[in-house]
Amino acid sequence: MTLFRAVLLSSGLVLAVGGAAALAQSSGKPTVALQMPALPDPVPVALKPATTGLLVLDYVDPICKNQPKCIGQMLPALAALMGRARKAGVAVAYGTRTPTMSKWLPEIAPMAGDIKIENTAQDRFYNTDLDKALKAKGVATIIMAGWKVSGSVALTSVGASLRDFTTVVPMDTTAASSDFETTIGFFNILNQGDANLANQPLKAKSSTLSRSDMITFQ
Repeated sequence: MTLFRAVLLSSGLVLAVGGAAALAQSSGKPTVALQMPALPDPVPVALKPATTGLLVLDYVDPICKNQPKCIGQMLPALAALMGRARKAGVAVAYGTRTPTMSKWLPEIAPMAGDIKIENTAQDRFYNTDLDKALKAKGVATIIMAGWKVSGSVALTSVGASLRDFTTVVPMDTTAASSDFETTIGFFNILNQGDANLANQPLKAKSSTLSRSDMITFQ
């Protein structure tokens, strides 16, 4: 069992808190205080390039360069995965919340023909043409990577499920500032919409946790 306490909110998402003091500081009385189950292991997935898209969120300077996990762990994993995805013909899309200050990291920078969207909401589908642009390319399954797992990645996975996409999140291509917050992000991704807490590979209109080197293209 994962060693922290959590508050189950009415929205179905989880707010993690560190013991009684943190519980007392949370707004209002918690509905439930509980121990979180351990996350399932990442699973291998085989994807069809013609119906797969790779969505990259906030791999930008200064956001990513200010996060050691983003540079040391996430960036090398995504760069290798993106190289294989582009070679297979997978559609690639980019989204960021900081259009006036964003500079995509050169290892994973956009290329001509890629989808690019900008908005200030953490759900990158909200008030953008991302849904329309992906479906115009025949995309039904989205590989989602970015900073951070408990923010834009989790909330965009909700937006994807609501629009009938199946989502794959490579666990080594996203993170948060602490292991604590990272675990909460992954739990929320599996718990949102048509929940996939057993991490069934490619459960339709839901999210699967995988790893960059466990994703293949057929």
